Parts: sequence; structure tokens; C-alpha cells
Amino acid sequence: MKFVDEAFIDIAAGDGGNGCVSFRHEKYKEFGGPNGGDGGRGGHVFAVADPNLNTLVDYRYSRRHEAKRGEHGMGSDMFGAAGTDITLKMPVGTIITDAETGEVLYELLTPGEVITIAKGGDGGFGNMRFKSAINRAPRQKTPGWPGEKKNLKLELKVLADVGLLGMPNAGKSTFITAVSNARPKIADYPFTTLHPNLGVVRVGPEQSFVVADIPGLIEGASEGAGLGHQFLRHLQRTRLLLHIVDLAPFDEAVDPVAQAKAIVNELKKYDQQLYNKPRWLVLNKLDMVPADEREARVKDFVKRFKWKGPVFEISALTREGCEPLIHAIFRHVQSEQRTENEPVEVDPRFAGDAPA
Repeated sequence: MKFVDEAFIDIAAGDGGNGCVSFRHEKYKEFGGPNGGDGGRGGHVFAVADPNLNTLVDYRYSRRHEAKRGEHGMGSDMFGAAGTDITLKMPVGTIITDAETGEVLYELLTPGEVITIAKGGDGGFGNMRFKSAINRAPRQKTPGWPGEKKNLKLELKVLADVGLLGMPNAGKSTFITAVSNARPKIADYPFTTLHPNLGVVRVGPEQSFVVADIPGLIEGASEGAGLGHQFLRHLQRTRLLLHIVDLAPFDEAVDPVAQAKAIVNELKKYDQQLYNKPRWLVLNKLDMVPADEREARVKDFVKRFKWKGPVFEISALTREGCEPLIHAIFRHVQSEQRTENEPVEVDPRFAGDAPA
């Protein structure tokens, strides 16, 4: 299936039906009175977060979505039927934005969450609504109200706890394959990964976290080099970034430190908030470094990179060092979740006014 994380759609809720002017005509009922019914409500447009979807490809080729209008009112006190609602299924993590103003309208973050993105118009009043003691034969009616119409931008940001960052062929896909249930394509050429992959890492019973693998960055991505910045948005909701570095590149002329610094610079250019996220350094492909050189090479890299944060040495191919890393990640994610879920402290003087 083609991965699409951005789409533009036009939606239109149904217009309300018009009210009816009608009078009761029956034999021996000379003054039957008004009996024109109201028009029906126009159909609403709903959006639902479907956990079975992971792309917006359906909206790339189907842009216009309209709900049915309400039926008009009729005589004999008959009201028009409401228009049929429509429900648009979207992946969890979809952001719905007004395409004209750029205002974020909704975010679908919970599986099964349903929101109303366009309301149908109310039906118009029939003449039976206007009868009174001094107006026994009203001929007034009102038209139905128009439904809401919007031009929307849909943007998908995958929901993951951990994001993988690094150059093409740094071993990100091999790592996510080694520790999770994801099975991305792995090959020995750059840009094998063309779209984000999600994998669930199970640490123990009822202990897991989600990892997102995005296509590799290269220097100049902000100017459109490689695949550009288009997939970095999928790291914005993560709690931790793993900067995976190839410590044993095939080309001896390539300096891993220069590549790592280029990645950090591209990250900073894209989004300062993303740059400030917790980031760990993961030195990969140690199986290709002679055992007696590993320690010296790691120390040299950390010193020249001027790195002060956590450092992990792994081989994603042989899974060496992966187990301690995923346990450390789980502890970090768990502590972040506890911090987010901690209740806000309320001043005892105002405790009685605090919402439940």
C-alpha cells in the first residue's frame, strides 16, 4: 500500500430541507388550518480514528465528500427526513487543519474517537409553526439553513514512543527488525526505507513501547537533498530519539563524526523543539570493528563528537547490546508516562474551587 501522510479534501455537510406551506383540506372541515411540516436536518460529516489504517492514501484520490441534504417538509403535518450522515475513517494521529487559515481544528489521538468536522444545516419551519390566535392561516415558511463547507488539510503524524534518526544505511531498519515485530525492507543501498515503519517492542508481559523508523537524512535535506525533511514530522510526538550512527562505514574516506554532526544540524534547522527532545547516541555495526579496536574507536568518536549524553554500543545484525538498550528505553518511556500522568498540585487554599 502506498504511504501518504498528507492530503487536501473538501467537505460539505448537507443543507437543511425547506419548510412547507400547506392547509388541511377535508370534506366538512371548512377551517382545517395550516399543516405544513418542517424541513429535515442536513447530514453531518464525522471523522473517526481507525487503528486499522496507517495512511491517508484514500483521500489523495477522493477529495470531495458531501453529506445528503434534508428532505423538504410536506403537508399533513409531515416533517422532512434528516439527511444521511457520512463518516470518514482516518488513521490515529491525523491532524485536521483549515487549509485556508492554517488553524489546527482537530487531532485524532485516541483509537475509535469520533468528532464532528462539519454540521448539517437545520431544517426550515413550515407554516404550522407560525399559527396563532390572530394568524390562523399563515403563509410563511423558512428555507433550510446551509450546511458547513470546509477546505481541510489532513496531516498524519504517527504515534510512537521512540524515533530512529540517522543517515541512510546506518542500520535503522536492521535495528527495528531485531528488536520488534516490524519487517521493513533491508538492502545494501541508500534510501531503502522510503516511508516510516512502526514496530512494537515487547520487553515483558504487558511491557512494550512503539518505535518509528523513518527514511534516512543526509546533509542538505533542508534544501531538498535526498528525501528532504518530509518525514521528520513523524518524530514530533515521540518521547525519545535514538541517533543511530554507522561506526564502520564501507567507504574509509567517510567520517562518521561529520555525518553525525550533519544530522544534528538538519534536525536543528527543521524544528528547534524536535532538536531539544531527549536524544541518545547509538553506535551501530560494532561486529564489523575488530574487538581490540572497539573501545578506542568509541572513545575517539564520543570525544570528537563532543557528546555528553547516554551512549550505547550495539550490533543490530547480531543483536549484541540490543537487550540492555531496549530495557533502558522502556524505563525512560515509563518514567515519561508517569510524569505526564501525575496530577497537578493545587494550592490548598483553592482546593474547593478546583475541578473534579
